Amino acid sequence: MLSSLKNMFKVPDLRNKIIFTLFIIILFRFGSHVPVPGIDFQAVQVLQDQARASGVLGFLNLFSGGALTRFAVFGLGIMPYITSSIIVQLLGVVIPKLEQWRNEGAVGQKKITQTTRYLTVALAIMQSTGLAFAFHRGGSALGIPEGVDLIPNFTVPRVLLVVLSMTAGTAFIMWLGELVTQRGIGQGMSILIFSSVVSGLPAGGAAVRATGGDVKFAIILLLTMAIVVSIVFIEQGQRRIPVQFAKRVVGRRMYGGQSTYIPLKVNQSGVIPIIFASSVLSFPVLLSNVVPWSGVASFIDNNLAQPTSLTYIVLYGLMIILFAYFYTAIAFDPHQQSDIIRKQGGYIPGIRPGLQTEKHLAGILNRITLPGALFLAFIALLPSLFLAVWGIDNYPFAGTTLLIAVGVALETMKQIDSQLMMRNYEGFLK
Repeated sequence: MLSSLKNMFKVPDLRNKIIFTLFIIILFRFGSHVPVPGIDFQAVQVLQDQARASGVLGFLNLFSGGALTRFAVFGLGIMPYITSSIIVQLLGVVIPKLEQWRNEGAVGQKKITQTTRYLTVALAIMQSTGLAFAFHRGGSALGIPEGVDLIPNFTVPRVLLVVLSMTAGTAFIMWLGELVTQRGIGQGMSILIFSSVVSGLPAGGAAVRATGGDVKFAIILLLTMAIVVSIVFIEQGQRRIPVQFAKRVVGRRMYGGQSTYIPLKVNQSGVIPIIFASSVLSFPVLLSNVVPWSGVASFIDNNLAQPTSLTYIVLYGLMIILFAYFYTAIAFDPHQQSDIIRKQGGYIPGIRPGLQTEKHLAGILNRITLPGALFLAFIALLPSLFLAVWGIDNYPFAGTTLLIAVGVALETMKQIDSQLMMRNYEGFLK
């Protein structure tokens, strides 16, 4: 890894991609500090000093890199795009048209991307409207201190300006992420999320030390190192299913006969279940600021807006496990994989091709998904346990943050290694 970090700046093409990616990250961080027009800057400062770092506000603020509590143009961050991407993938199972597009190759993928963009804009409008009402009224549902009014002149034109600014910021972030994917290094959206979650670690660490003291801070640092090691171990863990291809003679040549394997990751779904479960739980909290029913708003405030409540912990954990199984079933289809193996003349040793292969793959997938889903739930609920036991309301080294940071770092380094290896092969062939 150290040699890759040293050599990646020696290749001109790779060096230009890295510099371009860094430039986009700087531009993204700059937009996270540009405030929305027409807000009270003194109230923004009060919100940054007093707002809880947990709950829905803390989750949304995590993925915006602190831009939400600044009420910045990039305040929504990349969350609307992530949510719309997950929704489109889930709908691809039940809507035949989306499944047809997915099987059309590049043309169908272009249509799916366009649909995701439109849905992102719609979600950004909904979330920015809910946040405008929330930041005007204040309240504990989102962790906003009582009496804090970021939009004192709450008129229809002013609200439309706020909604338009935040929606345009989300669309611009979406464009920046696609630019990184096309011309930079790594997956664009993942790189932007990585920069957002990592940017809050230094200030969050200082807040934990000020709140809990040196002893608790040292314990949290040791726990953080243990979490990083466990995340790397789980992310690299996989079950390799051997596949043997039969020999066949075509003319005077013999083809096939080689053996390979299908790598099934323990955590096949990545961090998607955590993000989607948090997004689903955040929607009722955002809507509670708009709907006029006080009973519903009180229930949401006492149960879904408090990360230390038993209802929140149970629902959050169960939803992560369910979404882990659901997303894994979408990402890896045993029937499709079995059909591909059969058409290529391959077979799993000891398993008959066709239905038996499909059942074998589905059984292994269900068994290895369970520990991966339980691991995700434990990592996601760890901050809530610390909040309940120690009363620390600003825990930046949360499992979600580390899971995203470590996962993106590993994938980006893999991509850099593959490009360096490709350059080495080119030099060898020359």
